[in-house]
Amino acid sequence: MTTPQHASSNSSEITPTRARSVFFQGQEIEAVLFDVDGTLYSQKPLRLRMAAELAGLPLTTWPRKALRTIRVLSAFRDLRETIRDHEARNVSANGRPRARLEKLQYEVTASHTGESVEFVREVVRQWIFERPLRHLRSRPRKGLVSLLDELRARTVHVGVFSDYPVWAKLQALGLSDYVDVAVSATERDVDAFKPDPRGFLVACERWNLAPERVLYVGDRAEVDAVGARAAGMPCAIIGAAASSTEHSDHSNHSSYSSYNALKADLHDAL
Repeated sequence: MTTPQHASSNSSEITPTRARSVFFQGQEIEAVLFDVDGTLYSQKPLRLRMAAELAGLPLTTWPRKALRTIRVLSAFRDLRETIRDHEARNVSANGRPRARLEKLQYEVTASHTGESVEFVREVVRQWIFERPLRHLRSRPRKGLVSLLDELRARTVHVGVFSDYPVWAKLQALGLSDYVDVAVSATERDVDAFKPDPRGFLVACERWNLAPERVLYVGDRAEVDAVGARAAGMPCAIIGAAASSTEHSDHSNHSSYSSYNALKADLHDAL
C-alpha cells in the first residue's frame, strides 16, 4: 500500500486506481474509511485493562498526583464531548470563535481542573496516547483482517478517520500496511470533531474521490452516521450496540453485528 497521507499534507492527492467492483446498498464503492476506537478494536477490554492500571497508580506514585491524574483524564474525555456538542452548533463554549481544537482541548481541561496545560498534556500523552498501545497489540475486531484482505485484493482504498491521533494505534493493531489515508480531527486541515463533515471530506480529497464512492464504517450512529451523512457518504455501523441503536435521524446507515456480517453483505452484492 502507499504511504498514508495525513490531513495536514496539502501537496498531494492519491490518484485512485480503478477498483474491481464492490457495492454497498447498490452504490459502487472505491474506498472504505474506518473510525478507529471501538471500530477497529473492541473498547471494553482496553478500558478494563486501563482501569486496572489506574487503580494501581496510588501504589506507584504519590496518592495526590494519582488523584490529579484520574481527575484530568475524566475531565478531558467529558469536555471533549462538550466541545463536540458546541461544535455541532458552530459555537464555542462561551459563544465566541474558538482556538484551534488541538490546543483548545487541553486549555479547557486545564481551566476546569485547575491544573496547568503542561500537566494536562503530559497526562493525556501517557494515559490516552501511549499506555493503551501495549494492550492493543494484534487485537483487531474479529473478521476485520479478513475484510481488509478482501478490500486490498479488490484494490479498494482503505483509510481511517478518528477524533484521536491514529497512526500509533494502527501500528499497535498491526493494520498500518492496509491504510493509505489517515486523518485525525485535531489536524490543522480538519480542526473539528465528528459529526462535523470536514474530516470525512478531507479523506475524500486525499483520495480524489467523490464522497458517495467512500463507505464510512464506525461504531456510534449519533456521531459516525450523522457525520457521514453530512459529508454525503454511505455508512455502516459495527458492533453489538449497532443492531439495538434506533435513531430516526440516522436512517442513512446500515447496522452490522460483526465484520463478517458486513463482509457477507458486500459479497452478496458482488
